[in-house]
Amino acid sequence: MTLHPAAVGAVAPDFELQDQHGTPVRLSGFRGGKVVLVFYPLAFSGVCQSELAALRDLDTDAQILTVSVDSLFTHRAWADQEGYGFPLLSDFWPHGQVARAYGVFDDAKGIARRGTFIIDGEGVIRWSVVNPAGTARDVAAYVEALADIS
Repeated sequence: MTLHPAAVGAVAPDFELQDQHGTPVRLSGFRGGKVVLVFYPLAFSGVCQSELAALRDLDTDAQILTVSVDSLFTHRAWADQEGYGFPLLSDFWPHGQVARAYGVFDDAKGIARRGTFIIDGEGVIRWSVVNPAGTARDVAAYVEALADIS
């Protein structure tokens, strides 16, 4: 399957998903500020846990939003266990709809790929990366990309 992630320079597809507390979160609600949108395969997995821990410890003024196909109940348990203060958004149903909109849904496995999109205050994708399964993303690259966005 060919992967076609949402393009840098395009307006980020808007969406509304529930966070780990059941609160609706809409991407367009963060206009005016930077957003780091992180898709990950599954909660409680080793690589995902290390990546989200790095995001938890990241010192940034950007809003971190993470998305997986896990249920909000799974996200709540994981956020409570790991101390994640940012929204863990459930793309559970319709299954993977937001991951599909961003071109990072793996149809064969039924999960999101490791895609990251940095979105500016106008809602435009300014930077993105999609890593292969099992390969962690470099959070330092996020910091560099964020620094380039005014």
